[in-house]
Amino acid sequence: MTQSSKAQAGGPREGVALSKEGLPEWLHPVARAAETVQPLQLSRFLPPENGAGRQSAVLILFGEGEQGPELLLMERAGSLRSHAGQPSFPGGALDPEDGDPKADGPLRAALREAEEETGLDPAGVQLFGALPRLYIPVSEFVVTPVLGWWRVPSPVGVVDPNETARVFTVPVADLTNPANRATTVHPSGHQGPAFLVESTLVWGFTAGVIDRLLHYAGWERSWDREKLVPLDWRS
Repeated sequence: MTQSSKAQAGGPREGVALSKEGLPEWLHPVARAAETVQPLQLSRFLPPENGAGRQSAVLILFGEGEQGPELLLMERAGSLRSHAGQPSFPGGALDPEDGDPKADGPLRAALREAEEETGLDPAGVQLFGALPRLYIPVSEFVVTPVLGWWRVPSPVGVVDPNETARVFTVPVADLTNPANRATTVHPSGHQGPAFLVESTLVWGFTAGVIDRLLHYAGWERSWDREKLVPLDWRS
């Protein structure tokens, strides 16, 4: 995050808490999954036991669009040192003003980063759950995925082109469509789920979390896991 974007952001928000009250019926399976899913059910990459890693959070924001339920995503700027050009959830590292990483710090960070990166109004977001903390080895981030319901949608777009290339929504129906599913093959040999949606390839950490959410919410449809998409050396 740049100093200018930090200056534009507000201070710590009071009363950030989780609430399932008033969630639409279709989101109930996601809320239930968040209550029961275990870390290893989401990823084999878990935070180091020695406490190493940079605490961070992402906002997994569900809204209601013209084509039904949808997710908010963004594409990171190609000039960034870490995960350049990748589609991702809004999010980033915790700042001191976010508070305790083991309490509501990740909730505050997820909202703050989403506001700074997409311009959304956090007042319209209802946080209803958080998934177990996960780990991204390449950047050494310890990530808390925070679940949100976009109760009152607000305009979004690129706030800082040095950080974000574009902001977009993806219908959940497109994410569950077997025709849009694939398995990526990284030059390292690692394979993982991917989604070919909105003229982009969603892969890596973001795709892995979406894949597991669809599975444990009961939304997953059978898809061809042998459909391989190689990632070039720049990935």
